[in-house]
Amino acid sequence: MMAKVKHPKKRNYRQRAHSNPLSDHSFDYPLSPGVMEWSKLYPRFKPGDEVTFCDVGCGYGGLLVTLSSMFPDKYMVGFEIRVKVSDYVNDRFLALRQEDEVYHNAGVIRTNAMKYLPNFFRKGQLEKMFILYPDPHFKKCKHKWRIVSEGLLAEYAYVLQVGGLAYTVSDVKEVHDWMVEHFTAFPLFERYDPPQDDKAAQILIGSTEEGKKVLRNNGQSWTAIFRRVDDPHLVNCGES
Repeated sequence: MMAKVKHPKKRNYRQRAHSNPLSDHSFDYPLSPGVMEWSKLYPRFKPGDEVTFCDVGCGYGGLLVTLSSMFPDKYMVGFEIRVKVSDYVNDRFLALRQEDEVYHNAGVIRTNAMKYLPNFFRKGQLEKMFILYPDPHFKKCKHKWRIVSEGLLAEYAYVLQVGGLAYTVSDVKEVHDWMVEHFTAFPLFERYDPPQDDKAAQILIGSTEEGKKVLRNNGQSWTAIFRRVDDPHLVNCGES
């Protein structure tokens, strides 16, 4: 008889809710996407496979757990800057894989997406990117810490393939408006209304721990999805 799998408890991995992304944390990261050893993260990863989903600031991994079974043929990774939280997500998937092999395609990396995103992904590698309930950083002097900015949008556009989607959710209206304003002002993204069969769009709020907390408290969440579009300057050059 198989021994009962012991799942990690969040109470043993508690950490501050926020972390300064501009601090000089110590991270291991590849010098370039070509030398990234994804096979260490995924037990079935083989040459030719690629990671195509990324959850930026994945928290305790709720979205990844849901997406993993919804998209069994897609490899996905969560980026999380907090040590204990990323440890929890890693242990969570190790436990889940002992119960069901469906979770072989999801993993977590402790890193700073604001600094090292292009080190992990080549140009146009990602199909989907998720920015759900990001730290609001309310004070104006800390807006530079926000995960959506003009400079970071250039990196998101770089790693997302044309037609790829960026999903955003916040329970803070001002942060939602901030993300919408910056994404729509950036020439390589456009607001996107997903079709009813977009499975990822259907589970954005209820799958994350933060989203579940908002629902329990009868709070409100705002969602916006954006599509990566062709560079208009390159398109015009091609037509000339």
